[in-house]
Amino acid sequence: VQLQASGGGLVQAGGSLRLSCAASGRTLSSYTMGWFRQAPGKEREFVASIRWSDEMTYYQDSVKGRFTISRDNTKNTVYLQMNSLKAEDTAVYVCAAGSDREILATTPAYWGQGTQVTVSS
Repeated sequence: VQLQASGGGLVQAGGSLRLSCAASGRTLSSYTMGWFRQAPGKEREFVASIRWSDEMTYYQDSVKGRFTISRDNTKNTVYLQMNSLKAEDTAVYVCAAGSDREILATTPAYWGQGTQVTVSS
């Protein structure tokens, strides 16, 4: 599976961004797709995931109610809509694919490249 992330940028606190992750190479019906982030000096952390088959979603507590993960089956693309952004959301965001267990353990089988999100306060 090849993953291509896009959509990052600079935004003011309280603003919104939508990240995209386009997947190719394999059918995604058996995978869970996830977004992770890594801020400078911090470990990579789980943000959100969606199971491709039934669209079951999970979120890190700090983003619940602000971020929404979704997928478009026709485009093989996963989205992360980020609203009410805070300075602490600043990080490199990376998309990934794997099993439920791999995603929640932050050890997915496939990683995409990152996209920078910077939130100015």
